[in-house]
Amino acid sequence: MSVKWTSVILLIQLSFYFSSGSCGKVLVWAAEYSHWMNMKTILEELVQRGHEVTALASSASILFDPNNSSALKIEVFPTSLPKPEFENIVTQEIKRWIELPKDTFWLYFSQMQEIMWKFGDIFRDFCKDVVSNKKLMKKLQESRFDVVFADPIFPCSELLAELFNIPLVYSLRFTPGFEKHCGGFLFPPSYVPVVMSELSDQMTFMERVKNMIYVLYFDFCFQMYDMKKWDQFYSEVLGRPTTLSETMGKADIWLIRNSWNFQFPHPLLPNVDFIGGLLCKPAKPLPKEMEEFVQSSGENGVVVFTLGSMITNMKEERANVIASALAQIPQKI
Repeated sequence: MSVKWTSVILLIQLSFYFSSGSCGKVLVWAAEYSHWMNMKTILEELVQRGHEVTALASSASILFDPNNSSALKIEVFPTSLPKPEFENIVTQEIKRWIELPKDTFWLYFSQMQEIMWKFGDIFRDFCKDVVSNKKLMKKLQESRFDVVFADPIFPCSELLAELFNIPLVYSLRFTPGFEKHCGGFLFPPSYVPVVMSELSDQMTFMERVKNMIYVLYFDFCFQMYDMKKWDQFYSEVLGRPTTLSETMGKADIWLIRNSWNFQFPHPLLPNVDFIGGLLCKPAKPLPKEMEEFVQSSGENGVVVFTLGSMITNMKEERANVIASALAQIPQKI
């Protein structure tokens, strides 16, 4: 599906939350790095169509500059974590993630889980800073937003939607378990490999056994540890017993930042839609040096290699491994 039609479908879906013939007010629980870049594409289009978009970001946010002129309204809330410290934590934990040893299953996934818990503690503190800020919460309540828009990998938006009694729309690529445990997504382990397992959908019997072990491991970690902290926090704020899964499960739409043909086949719910390709834009002329590089590649063409928005450096040994692998293909890099 073209980017144009993907955007049209997305805007039609979001427009259902606004009164007929009028523009709506969107409250955004801001994300970081590539998560925010994808969300921002949607939000900028909404602004162009006359909707009012307010992004709620912490004072430690890495990508937000309150002094930067933007069509998006930025509501910055104070937090005890300084921005340089938050940025350093993100850098160190991402570096730790990409250097995790994969030769030992339990060591790899246990350390990965520790990283996720570390981020979970930080984002929970951010959420506490918002809901405990009575002045800010009153301002948001009086603004009478029509919908909350967020990436579920950064929890809190669902709590705000519950407190303000307004619809919730998620946009995500994938998470370690929110879709399954909170959104009710179905991923049959017999033919759908677990995220980050590096398995394919053409699994041998032993690979299916391995995939099932991954499923049990992630289910156990997701339900028994970090979730308990979120459940207790949400119950305290709402004044009644609840869970993060229950609150997230009330999301009205889940927008998956991928195309269905890139996914492993699995059952889909009616409130799930694919919106892959949001960052694709019409081609523009390349700079002269880049154009010469591309034209000199011959019939094999070129490969654009990127490490995403979070990785800024790596060990020389790992860089050499990547360079050695890329050197084996005929394309220019």
